[in-house]
Amino acid sequence: MPVPIATDAQFAAPKGTYAFVSLGCPKNLVDSERMLGLLRQTGYRLVAEPAGADFVVINTCGFIAPARAESLGAIDEMLQLKADGRLGGVIVAGCLAERDRAELLAQRPEIDALVGVFAREEIVGVADRLIGNVREQRTLFCPAPIRSLPDGDRLRITPRHFAYLKISEGCDRHCTFCAIPKLRGTHVTKPLEQVLQEAQQLADGGVRELILVAQDTPYYGIDLYGAPRLRELLEQLERIEGLDWIRLMYFYPRHVDPKLIETLADSGKILPYLDMPLQHINDTVLRRMGRQVSRGETETLLAQLRSRIPGLALRTTMLVGFPGETEDQFEELLEFVCQQQFHRLGVFAYSREPGTASDRMKGHVPAQVSEERRRRLMEAQQQIAFARNADQVGRVQRVILDWPVPGEQNVWVGRSEADAPDVDAAVYVTGTEDPLCAGDIVPCEIVAWRDYDLIGVAVGEPI
Repeated sequence: MPVPIATDAQFAAPKGTYAFVSLGCPKNLVDSERMLGLLRQTGYRLVAEPAGADFVVINTCGFIAPARAESLGAIDEMLQLKADGRLGGVIVAGCLAERDRAELLAQRPEIDALVGVFAREEIVGVADRLIGNVREQRTLFCPAPIRSLPDGDRLRITPRHFAYLKISEGCDRHCTFCAIPKLRGTHVTKPLEQVLQEAQQLADGGVRELILVAQDTPYYGIDLYGAPRLRELLEQLERIEGLDWIRLMYFYPRHVDPKLIETLADSGKILPYLDMPLQHINDTVLRRMGRQVSRGETETLLAQLRSRIPGLALRTTMLVGFPGETEDQFEELLEFVCQQQFHRLGVFAYSREPGTASDRMKGHVPAQVSEERRRRLMEAQQQIAFARNADQVGRVQRVILDWPVPGEQNVWVGRSEADAPDVDAAVYVTGTEDPLCAGDIVPCEIVAWRDYDLIGVAVGEPI
């Protein structure tokens, strides 16, 4: 679903009005916030609805087939508004524009402009040409940068108290099923000083929970400094006043040394939560995926992390139905998930992605078999999650409050330390007699659970 974005009524006489649709992952969301900030700084006014606007910007996702379908649906909806005379123009940006640039314009010639992933800094010029009815240049694509793009001065979409911070761009992994390196280039580290400056700006703006994102967070620094520097970055982020929670996403299971684990374990701000996309556990499948990690290495790392970080919540994703995956290899994965008892698990059925190495492999698994394996793995994880939730009843957890439940008095939707926004579960919190506020971190006693979510009662003052 498109991310809801608040209006910006700062300019009494704007250069033009526009709506914005942001799709895809948190890294794409940071790009959206940067484009929103640039448009705002130069006098464009954001409106809540595209109907009646001078133009709309759609920041698309092109990662997998369902994401592309969602992006195309949003484009077609906006083009219909334009055809009906209710919208001035349509600008398509982001990963789908980068991936399918020629096909998009050929199939949908009514699109006014295409803006590639790395041309986002030029969004104002694109808007100016559209408003000025200059039609000569309809596409704008830039090569992948050799230096990281700035992500400061954003107009943020997320609630005031949490934000995503991109610490690098691109990826050097080249997994055989993934098109990210083609869409976003090779890995480029954002300099440590720049990350700290952006983090300080976010903290000054009221952010309490900082969520670090990249394609591979432990890889941070290798290209720029010659060695991983995530540990040093985390130690300096901890010193920023105002930040209370630091959450790590996309924690690829390589380049994790004992010193980094010690930093994670000893921190007062880094949450005992890691999002570690494993994708599979069978060594043959891992090699065909190009994951550069074995089952033995994965199990050793998981044991080290859990032994040193009490209460560690691990989130992972698995990919089933990869070309050549046998029933025995899937059963090995199923047994591994049951053994490891992950807090959070997402499962995807493999889909063919044009241009990737796996698309050219032999032994493609029928779609119905892949979907059946996805269902079986999710059913196993559901039992794990439900048992874990039942075990939480009577315990006290710290919960950050995101927004009030509509129509309820002092009832809030929040998240525990084990829950990242959008991808994990929620904690529904009933407040005390004193009113609560968005961004409060509240100790809550868990009194019940419903499916994947918990229900709690605030038992202390907000932190």
